[in-house]
Amino acid sequence: MAGPARFLGGQGAAEKSADFAGSSRRLLRLLRPQRLLLTAAVGLGAVSVGLTVTGPRLLGHATDLVFAGIFSRRLPAGTTKEQDVAALRAAGHGTQADLLASLHLTPGRGMDFGAIGTVLLWVAVIYALAGICGVLQARLTNLAIQRVIGELRGDVQRKISRLPTRYFDGQPRGEVLSRVTNDIDNLGQSLQQSASQIVASGLTILGVLAMMFWISWLLALIALVTVPLSVVVATRVGRLAQPQFVAQWKVTGRLNAHVEEMYTGHTLVRAFGRQEESAQAFREYNEQLYAASWRAQSISGFMQPAMMFIGNLNYVLVAVIGGLRVASGALTIGDVQAFIQYSRQFSQPLSQAASMANLLQSGVASAERVFDLLDTAEQEPDPPAPARPERLRGRVAFEHVAFRYKPDKPLIEDLSLVAEPGHTIAIVGPTGAGKTTLINLLLRFYDVTSGRITLDGVDIAAMTRDGLRAQIGMVLQDTWLFGGTIAENIAYGAEGATREQVVAAARAAHVDRFVRTLPAGYDTVLDDEGTGVSGGEKQLITIARAFLVEPLILVLDEATSSVDTRTEVLIQQAMSTLRAGRTAFVIAHRLSTIRDADTILVMEHGAIVEQGDHAGLLAADGPYARLYRSQFAEAAVEI
Repeated sequence: MAGPARFLGGQGAAEKSADFAGSSRRLLRLLRPQRLLLTAAVGLGAVSVGLTVTGPRLLGHATDLVFAGIFSRRLPAGTTKEQDVAALRAAGHGTQADLLASLHLTPGRGMDFGAIGTVLLWVAVIYALAGICGVLQARLTNLAIQRVIGELRGDVQRKISRLPTRYFDGQPRGEVLSRVTNDIDNLGQSLQQSASQIVASGLTILGVLAMMFWISWLLALIALVTVPLSVVVATRVGRLAQPQFVAQWKVTGRLNAHVEEMYTGHTLVRAFGRQEESAQAFREYNEQLYAASWRAQSISGFMQPAMMFIGNLNYVLVAVIGGLRVASGALTIGDVQAFIQYSRQFSQPLSQAASMANLLQSGVASAERVFDLLDTAEQEPDPPAPARPERLRGRVAFEHVAFRYKPDKPLIEDLSLVAEPGHTIAIVGPTGAGKTTLINLLLRFYDVTSGRITLDGVDIAAMTRDGLRAQIGMVLQDTWLFGGTIAENIAYGAEGATREQVVAAARAAHVDRFVRTLPAGYDTVLDDEGTGVSGGEKQLITIARAFLVEPLILVLDEATSSVDTRTEVLIQQAMSTLRAGRTAFVIAHRLSTIRDADTILVMEHGAIVEQGDHAGLLAADGPYARLYRSQFAEAAVEI
């Protein structure tokens, strides 16, 4: 959505669900350069899991030692275990006899505290080593992920520098910012929080499963009965939640676009009394975001309780059948204790993976938005063997140029003009006539549909964009300053400029007179909104920036629209000096500012309908004369 549709809270078309599998594969390809780190992390994870799954087996052995000690204390000394088992069977206590037969004990000996202590000490050492390996594994995994996210940010930044102006003209700034900041941050957090856990969970499942089959293949098969149910639940919930996460981040981008638009234009919003409409649009976007987020979190939040319920079913089955196996003497009580711990460890990774699913789905939804930006068609690359004029003089020629922003709506048709070196070309005409479009074509912000534009006989399409734009200085009606000092803003286009050169350009543009009144002078820090200086002063700073560059071609697009009449006269005089020996294109609405132009072009509907100097055009009594008279008539009416 753009402009009024966003402001009035209009709805966009229904969004398609994300390609979860395709985006996930692309994420894995991004991780490929970090495969050494990830391999080391997986190796440490495997060691950690191997040590961790050994712990319950040893604890089960300690339980058997305790249980055997209790039984042996009750048995008479001097007999053997086999004699006591036979006596129990003869007395009709077959279950107790089976239980006693499964134990390793010496009748009458009692508790072997030394053996129990040794086992517990080994358990402590094993768990400590497992913890150290787990910490190292998590650090390596996070290091790899942060490197990938850092490279992804760099890819996005480089991509933005290669995108055509057309893309930014058609996208809300808040939407682009949301993809560059919110979506990449969310992707990084999702991967960081889930990757280590997923690796550990996968290895834990394999290790625990091996130990379960080692203890009892029957109980292991019973424990696996619930796995298909877990997979079905996870798959179904994931498919339902993923479109909601996609919607959540798309609405987040639209909300950010609205907030950014209303914040940058807050003065006009207040001036026109549109606060309530702006707040209403925000509420609508906020409600959409709330609804999408609530649905996404609610659906994905169902997964963990469902997995815990399935895990409890598994626990009940193992406990009941395991108790029966102990009673029959097929297993020791320590084996069952260890198996119950393993069954818990087996279901826990499944629950953790389920809890990570919402993070992964959210991260993949953000990744898809970033990939969409990275897949956007770029501007045509510079030619491999760029041309350059043999001698730069500043002669610009438009030869039968045609251009249209939309294929079905022509704007400029068969336009030809020549700007000789050192001449000033003024371009006038009504709004929408194509004046600024000519400048966009000259700077190659857009490429011509047909025809060509040459600089000193060389087609600018055969030059590099940087090489072309290095010869052009531009002052726009909309001023742009960045966060930094006034001196840094003036020197923006001239790398390595000295303070003396900055001050000289400031004096030429009449910036020096008001900068001297500021407490920090040229070291006064401005924010990106230029707070602390007026609109006219901001425009003077941008004009000083153009003075310092000393370009071959000068482009002025209503460059004095925000200054007072006296300052405008001074700037016109300074610009006359600046334009000497340079080709200049001046777009102006106030015709009084272009009387001294060498050639005045009058444009209507993308075509030049009249050209000449000021006096000749007035004498011709054509479109220019009508424009000129209408301005003075308006001024008289106002007076």
